[in-house]
Amino acid sequence: MTSSKKSADLLKQMQKLLGAESVLTDADSLSFFSNDVYRSGGLPLAIAKPNSAEQVQEAVRLCAGAGVAMVPRGGGASYTDGYLYPSGGHILFDLAALDDIKIDAANLLVTVGAGTTWVKLKEALDAQKLRTPFWGPFSGFAASVGGSMSQNTVSHGSSAHGVSAQSVLSMDVVLANGELITTSAAKSTRHYGPDLTGLFTGDCGAFGLKTAITLPLIRTLDHCEPMSFAFDDFESYHRATQIAQAERLDDSHFGLDLALSQGQIGRQEGVGARIKIAAEVMRKAPRKLQGLAQLMRMAVAGEDPMRSGAYMCHFIVEGFDPADAAAKARRLRFLLADVGREIANSMPAFVRAMPFAPLTNILGPGGERWVPVHGILNHDAVVAFNAAFHALVAEHQSEMDRLGVWLGTMFSPAGSAGFLYEIALYWPDNRSSYHHDTLGAEHIASIPAFEENAEAREYANVLKEAIIALYQNFGAAHFQIGRAYPYQTRLDPQALKLVKAMKQELDPFGLMNPGALGL
Repeated sequence: MTSSKKSADLLKQMQKLLGAESVLTDADSLSFFSNDVYRSGGLPLAIAKPNSAEQVQEAVRLCAGAGVAMVPRGGGASYTDGYLYPSGGHILFDLAALDDIKIDAANLLVTVGAGTTWVKLKEALDAQKLRTPFWGPFSGFAASVGGSMSQNTVSHGSSAHGVSAQSVLSMDVVLANGELITTSAAKSTRHYGPDLTGLFTGDCGAFGLKTAITLPLIRTLDHCEPMSFAFDDFESYHRATQIAQAERLDDSHFGLDLALSQGQIGRQEGVGARIKIAAEVMRKAPRKLQGLAQLMRMAVAGEDPMRSGAYMCHFIVEGFDPADAAAKARRLRFLLADVGREIANSMPAFVRAMPFAPLTNILGPGGERWVPVHGILNHDAVVAFNAAFHALVAEHQSEMDRLGVWLGTMFSPAGSAGFLYEIALYWPDNRSSYHHDTLGAEHIASIPAFEENAEAREYANVLKEAIIALYQNFGAAHFQIGRAYPYQTRLDPQALKLVKAMKQELDPFGLMNPGALGL
C-alpha cells in the first residue's frame, strides 16, 4: 500500500472515530498548527481533537497501526520546537477539549483534563478558597496543565512550592500502543514505590500523551503584601534573591532588568486595562480601604518603578491575616535593607490582580518577533554566568545594532535552590500565521508592521544558539527542552542507557513525538 493511500485511509478512520469536525485538514489550520511562538515546522497530516481519554486511546491505536508519528500540543505557547515535527506528515493531537475539573475538597485533591488551562482551574478553585501549590505560568490564559507537566515551568507559587512538576501527584497517560496507565497506585501520593509520575514530567510528550492530572490542594491566603526593590548592579540583585529563596517568605517573586521593565513586561496596555486592574485590586483587597490605599500608591508611582534601578525584584508576600503578611514583609524588608532599596510596589500589585498576562507578549513592545532562552543555574555560577553573558553580548553588539536585534533579561526562583536566568531576544521581522491567528487582526493592526527579515532572524538564531552553548558551559539545566536544548549529552552513560531503554519499552517504533529530548 502506498504512503498516500495509508494516509488517506488513516484520515477516514480518524474522521469516523472523532467526527469530521474534530479532524482538521484545511490549509489554514495546518499552517497555524505547524508554527509555535518562534518558528515553523513541517505540516501535519491532520490535527486530531479528541473529546475523551477513550478517543485519545483509539486515535493513538489508529496512528500506531498506520506507522504515523504522533505529536501532542498544549496551549501552543511553546518556543522550543516542542510540537514542531520537522518531517511533517504527522498527526498533531490538540487535547484542549479534555478540560474537565473534578474537585475533591474533602481529600484536598483536584483532577483535571490535560487540556485545562490554568486560568480555568484557578477560577474553579477560587470559588472554594482553594489553589494548587504551583498554580500556573504567566501565560496561564493559554497554557494547559498537561502542557506544563510535559514541559515543566515556573511562576506563580514557585518561591514557596517549586516548579510545576513538584505539584503533581499522579497522571493518566496514553502510551504509543494506545494503552492507558495511571502513574501512581494512590492518587494522594506520587511516592508509592518508585516515582513513575516523575518519569512523565518534563518528557515533552516523548513517552506518551497525558489525558488527566491529579494535583494537591491548599487553602488560599487572602492577605497580601506586594513589595518591590531596586538594585544598581546584578551582584546586589542576585544576593537579594538568594536571601529571599533561603527564607521562603514569599509565594512568588520575579526580577527584571531595565530593558524589560520599561518594555515588554512593564508596558501599560491602555485605559481599559488600567480600569480592569483597578477593579481587580479592589475586588481582591480583604478590606476596601486597603484596596483604595493600594490604588493610590500605584497612581502616585506611575511608571517610576520601571526606572528605579538597573534591576528590580518584585515579591508577592501572602499571609493568613494582615498581621501575618505584614510580619513576613517586615522580615523581608529587614533582610534586603543592605543590598537594595524598596520602591513603589505597582508591578507586583498588578501581577497579584491579574496573574495571567494576555498573549500580546508573544511579540515585543514594538511588535518585534520574540524568543526567550533560559537556563537554571546553581547560585555559585550565577554571577560568573552573568559576566560571561554580557561579554558575549558585547562581542555581538555592533551587528545587533545594525540589524535591530535587542534583548532583555528576567529572573525567577526555580524551586528552593535553582536560579532561573531568562534572556528575551527581539528582532524586526514579519509574523507567522501563529501570531496573526493568536493575536487577531485588531491587535496586529495596532502595532508596527515589519517586512520579512531573514538576515535579522538568522542572526537572532545564531545568538540563541551561542547563549544555549554558554548555559551549557556553566552547567545550566532547562525546562521546555523540546528540540531546542541538549539533554542526552548531559546524562552519564548509564543514565542515558536507562532513558533510551524506557523510550524503547514505551514507544518501540519511535512514533511518540519523535526527536523530542533528542530521542
